[in-house]
Parts: sequence; C-alpha cells; structure tokens
Amino acid sequence: MAAFQTKDIRNVCFLGHGGSGKTSLAEALLYMNKATDRLGSTPAGNTVCDFDPEEIKRGFTISLASANFTKGKTKINLFDAPGFLEFVGEVMTALRVADAAVITVDAKSGIQVGTELAWEHCQAAKKPTAFFINKCDDPDAHFDMLLDALHDTFGGSVCPIFIPVTTSGSFVNLVDLKKYDFDAKGGCTVSDVDAALQAKVEKYREELFEAIAMTDEDLMMKVLEGEEVTKEEATTAIHKGIADGSIVPVYAGASTKLWGVDVLAESIVDSFPTPLTHHTERVVAEEGEGVKEISEAGAPELFIYKTTVDQFGRTSYFKVMSGELTAGAILKNNKSGVAEKFAHFFTAVGKKTTEVPALACGDVGVITKLAGTNTGDTLSESGNVEYVGVAYPEPFYTMAVSPKNKGDEDKVSQGINRLLDEDKTLRFENNPETKQLLLSAMGNMQIDIALSKLKSRGGLEVNLSTPKIAYRETIKGRSDVQGKHKKQSGGHGQYGDVKIRFSPGEGDGLTFTQSVVGGSVPKNYFPAIEKGLLEAMQKGVLAGYPVVGLAADLYDGSYHEVDSNELSFKMAASLAYKAGLPLAKPVLLEPIGELKVTIPDAMVGAVMGDINSKRRGMVLGSGPAEGKHGYTTIDAEVPKATMVEYTIDLRAMTQGKGTYTFYFVRYEEVPGSESAKIIAEAKANATEEE
Repeated sequence: MAAFQTKDIRNVCFLGHGGSGKTSLAEALLYMNKATDRLGSTPAGNTVCDFDPEEIKRGFTISLASANFTKGKTKINLFDAPGFLEFVGEVMTALRVADAAVITVDAKSGIQVGTELAWEHCQAAKKPTAFFINKCDDPDAHFDMLLDALHDTFGGSVCPIFIPVTTSGSFVNLVDLKKYDFDAKGGCTVSDVDAALQAKVEKYREELFEAIAMTDEDLMMKVLEGEEVTKEEATTAIHKGIADGSIVPVYAGASTKLWGVDVLAESIVDSFPTPLTHHTERVVAEEGEGVKEISEAGAPELFIYKTTVDQFGRTSYFKVMSGELTAGAILKNNKSGVAEKFAHFFTAVGKKTTEVPALACGDVGVITKLAGTNTGDTLSESGNVEYVGVAYPEPFYTMAVSPKNKGDEDKVSQGINRLLDEDKTLRFENNPETKQLLLSAMGNMQIDIALSKLKSRGGLEVNLSTPKIAYRETIKGRSDVQGKHKKQSGGHGQYGDVKIRFSPGEGDGLTFTQSVVGGSVPKNYFPAIEKGLLEAMQKGVLAGYPVVGLAADLYDGSYHEVDSNELSFKMAASLAYKAGLPLAKPVLLEPIGELKVTIPDAMVGAVMGDINSKRRGMVLGSGPAEGKHGYTTIDAEVPKATMVEYTIDLRAMTQGKGTYTFYFVRYEEVPGSESAKIIAEAKANATEEE
C-alpha cells in the first residue's frame, strides 16, 4: 500500500512573474519541512528546483521541476514553473497535473505581466488559485496598495488570510486572529493581536468574512448577525471557497527569511483541494473530450506529463490519474501499444530521487528508460484509456541553424530532436526548398537556451541566421519565341526546334498544350519538351526562384530525321523558356499569411498601425477575443517576409500580453520597390556562391 492515501495528497504549482520568488518559496517550504537540510538560494545557484546547468548559469527557472515534502500526515507535491513568457508550455504542463496554483507576487513591484498571464492560465485551466505576496521584508513593500490592486484586477473573490502589519516581520493571521512575529532565522512568536493593530486588522477581517459568508448560508447569517465565526468554520469555508473558485486567498511573507512560509504550508494542508475534490478527470472521447470518474481502487492509469533526456537515457515524470501503482505493474501505452514494466519507480525532490513501492491515485512519480513512451501519453492495463494532454501553443519565432563544423548536420539534427522530447513548444524541420534547418520556438531566449544545451550536452555548435523566404516567380504578359538547339560534332548531331507561346497559366504548375499541326514536331517529343520546361521552371529569370502559374503552347517547330532526339527537344524547350520569360513581364511573388493577433483592447491601435505600416499588411477586421475578456483579436493578411521578428516586436508592443498565429494562405506579387531589393540581394548572393 502507498505511504500516502489520496485524501492526504496536495498537488500545488507555483506560478508568477520572473523574479517574484517562486523558486525561493519552494526552497523555503522544503527546508522548513525537512525535505532538504539547507536553504538554497537562486543567486547562489544551489536551489533544489533549479538544478539544470542552464538554470544555474542563468539564475532563473527554465523548466518545470517537481519536489515534495511532508506536513504532518499530508504529502505536498510542488511544481515550480518558469516565470518568463517564452516558457509558457511548462506553465501549462504544471496546471495539467496540479490541483491548485499559488501565484507569487513581488510586494514591491506589484502586479506584473507574468502575474496577469499566470492568472489567465489558471482561469483557462479552471484551477483553484491563491496569491502569495512575497518579499514583504522590502522597506518599499506596499501591501495595502497591492491588495487593492489585486481586488481591482482579479475581482472580489480575492481576500486576505495572512497579512503583514510591519516590514520587520510582524504578520496577522485573520482566521485565528493571532499575531506572528518572525525573527531573522525564521523563528516565530505567536501572540494575541494588540490594541494598536485592531482597527487595521478588523478592516481586513471584514473582507475575509464577507468572502467566506458567500460559501454557506449559515455562515452568512452568523456574519450578518455579528456572531463569532470559529477557526474550524472559517477553515472549512475557505477550503470550499478555494475549491469552487469563490475565494482566492492572499497570503504574505518573505520566503528568503522564512516569514509566512509555514502558514502557507498549513493552509495548503487544511484548505487546498485534494486530487479527489472534483471526482473526475478529462479524457479523450470519440466526440472530443469527456470525463472519467477517478477511482482510488482498481487498475492504475498514468499520464506522462514531462520527459527529460540525458547521457543515461530518458526519464519520464508521471501522475497516477486513477488506481494505485505498485511495483511490478505492466501498463500499455495508449498510442504506441508498447507494454511498459514499472519494476522501479521513484519520487523526486528536484534531481534527487527516492524509490517507493507504491503510489496512490493523485500522486506523482518518476521512472527511467521507458521504451516507447513520450510526453502526453497515457499508460493503463488495457491501453484503451487516453487522458487529455496539454494543448501547447505553436511556436512562430523561427531561425535557421547551420553547424559550425562541416559534416555535423546529422549530429545537429539528432541533438535538436532529443531536445524536442523535453520541450513541446520547440519545432524543427529540414526545409527542402530553402535547404535550411529551421528551429522554431516561443522566442529568442528559448532558442538560445536550446542551442546552449546542444553545445553543453553534445559539443555541437551552430550558427544562427534569418530564414530564407520561399519566393516564387510568374509572368503577367505573353511572349512568342523560338528555341532551337543545334549541335554538329561528327556522326550524329543534335537538333531540336520549337516555337512556344508563353502566357499566364491556371493553377500553380505548368499548363502545357500543343497546337502544332502538320507533324512539324513529332508527338513522341512532346513529353521531352514538357520535361524541359518543368526543369527550367525550377529557376526563374528574375532572382532564380521557382516559377508558378505558367502556360506554354507548342504551336510550331522543326526536326531532323537523323539528329533529332528527346534530349535535343528538351534543350530547345529550355532555350525557349530563357528567351520567352523575360519578354512576358515576369514578376516576383511572396508568401502571404493569415495573421490573427490577440491583444488587450487598449493596444489595438498600436498593433493595427504596426500591421499597416511596418508589416505591409492589410487588416481584414477585428472583434472581441474568444474567451478572453478585455482582449481583441485582429484578423489581417501579412507578407511572411515582414514577420521574422514579429514575436519579439509584439512582445515589446504589448508588454508580453499579445499572442498570435500566422499561417500561409497564398502568393501575391511583391511591390516594385521591395521586388528590386529582393532581386538585387539574390543576384549578389549568387555572385558570392560562384
């Protein structure tokens, strides 16, 4: 039997703006509850959750980490998620397996972009949420103003639980009306609230009681009639309110000094939801999404939420979604059908693992060397269950990568593909047209970190460059030309002669017709002529880009009974192409994409202006964003060439709140001034290559 039953498990993820103290709060909780024997710090690079070499080097979280500690009889699993915007995939993963979220807020800096985005992700995932106002030891902390701002920004469900009354370590617990005085080492003295603080405390306590009164009619009557609400009644009401979202509690402290940390831990035990609180889990059904009853008994079912890869192999992180996992279990992968044996599995505190014989429903664990299992897979006895995974955002920031050492192309591709197992918001392709290796991410920092891992793990270095745009060429006019290939070098010679009318065609390819009469060109040479034109179309006459939308009508020509052959007519067709296209008003075409930008209402004007001017785009319309109050979605069509840096530019314009999608729709003619630049650049590159 598992050491902890489902009712005694809490799964909590820590979110917030970068630098607000998520990792230091996790570190403090682990230290105070003896899961670690020292208190690490982010600047020192020795925290439990930031153990990746890149995290240590850079001083901030870049990937989701898990850890656990015991508080009394309760096991608390922590998920420390990155705060920087580019690592949103890790945040979404944390919310998939956690049952509640704590958003940390810097007491001095207040509500930041990351705070608002974390809240939005919690709302989208329908996860109970709490705030922890961190760094209350800062002399410039403004708790009163910050609490008001939280009310204004996130609604009336926000209510205080544990509040600072000085910046020197004094706090009040509004539930039991006790004053907590912390010392420099995290020690605490608990006493009654003195008279000098009564007025301030009562103001906040009224806010708390107004919130908990909304969870129960009997409590509401007590509050209205001025009767005393007991600690047990308040705790029960807070638990209910957190679970259904009617209460968003606010705690305060200073994690690096251990202020308020244990109060948060006690509240997680007493008031946060268990894995059974909502009774069901989301599964993939025949028609979209369904729900499945959670069962503590019965066969185990696991969801793989994260994968890491190192020189020792693959490590899979999982949550027991139903049933109990015991050593020796054999579970089948829903996608690959591979049967995986769970002979040895572990719990994790950062990179330190401990083998366990069993894990209860709702608990999380780690296992190594699963043969055919990836992030997002479900493992069960039947292999017929599939839990809903994470809908990761698609990356649109793309850079071309090329190995610094010639011949390392395959090694670079293999190394990057291993990184894709770890980070589901990375994309990688070998573009056959531009002949570039393209790496796509949520932003430039994510690409920089990925390539740094490539170097540290495999010794592979790459150069970054702007991706080439796959332009096209076509014609807008007509031409009538002759192409004659004649070569005599003794014995049989070569002779092919064609007359072709070129004009704009229908569709993307070649429309080849034959109106030749009288047998001046035998029919058996028609395929060779068409092949010659198709091969010639791979290189346009303006800048060497492929030609599309071309019609060619073979209307006359001549042949030689001895010297004519397929090769001769293929060469003649190529000569006609090279002579005819410059006379038929050739133009350059560029890829146009459909751009959908979702931004705060206040930023619509700036983003539209940028689309019209800097992007050469055309706004097609706008309207309220689906499922995002206070946001607008702009629909536009924009040339791909202007979108290379859009991820970075949009982030700057919207303070990181804007998101977008961009998909190719068609080719359009490039404006004259832009066309001249592209043609000149292509010719210069061709000269350099020669």
